[in-house]
Amino acid sequence: MKKQENRKWFLKGMRHGVPIGLGYFAVAFTLGITAKNIGMTPIQSALMSFTMHASAGEFAVLTVIAAGSGYLEMAVTELVINLRYLLMSCALSQKVPENLWYPHRFFLSYFITDEIFGISSTVPGRLNPWYTYGAACVASPGWVLGTFLGAVVGNILPANVASAMNVALYGMFLAIIIPPAKKSRVIAVIVPVSMLASGLLTLLSDVIKLSAGMRILILTVLIAGIAAYVHPIEERGENANEE
Repeated sequence: MKKQENRKWFLKGMRHGVPIGLGYFAVAFTLGITAKNIGMTPIQSALMSFTMHASAGEFAVLTVIAAGSGYLEMAVTELVINLRYLLMSCALSQKVPENLWYPHRFFLSYFITDEIFGISSTVPGRLNPWYTYGAACVASPGWVLGTFLGAVVGNILPANVASAMNVALYGMFLAIIIPPAKKSRVIAVIVPVSMLASGLLTLLSDVIKLSAGMRILILTVLIAGIAAYVHPIEERGENANEE
């Protein structure tokens, strides 16, 4: 019975991971082009994406490499930009069953991205890790393959066509945000508030000297904290997961 339930959640995760994987492929294609332009091989580019599922983090590290900066600056840059994944991991640790096997927790943390966190956090009740695995087994190959192919053949495409592929990222976010926003008025309010706050901080970036990663971190803690205080979610039972 447990295996059947895990299989059901895995297949559901795969279905929900398809639009994420397609969006990842398009965005990673431009990442591969950038990696190739600074001298990385397709294998190196794909390995980078396999070990770090983070678009902002990878684009940032390519900028650091291109500038000829040292390892310390590279490490600090990645730490600041990717700090938000620590918050996401903490949030999901409260959603999974309390007795979840630690290897499951480890692999869940490896596959956390903005998009996979988004769909995993909206699962009703407790999170079955096989749902996240199902989404990741579709999304992660799309990210790695897109990076590899971008480094192999990316420069063949016209620059405006390659740049236009980034539009897929916005479509992917809409596919993640709209369904839960239709079901929850709280999410429907939080999403535009987050966008407005992020846009405001970006406009004030010359005045408020904060990196993109730090802005995301501050907004995540602030908005999520306010939302949790104003509209707390009651704890549900272990078997609250429903199709």
